[in-house]
Amino acid sequence: MNKFAWLFLCLTALAVVLGMGTESTDSQTTAFIASGVFASLLVLTLILGRRIKFDPVLR
Repeated sequence: MNKFAWLFLCLTALAVVLGMGTESTDSQTTAFIASGVFASLLVLTLILGRRIKFDPVLR
């Protein structure tokens, strides 16, 4: 995984932990929306990373 994927993985985990740790409904909603955005960016980063490293040359 590249650096951006690790960053989004850490941000997703942090947002989930913060969402579960807060008592306020507004804070939980904001944290879970942020974790969804970060998880989507993580998946997108992983897909793009695979395309860049793909080598179609058969030897």
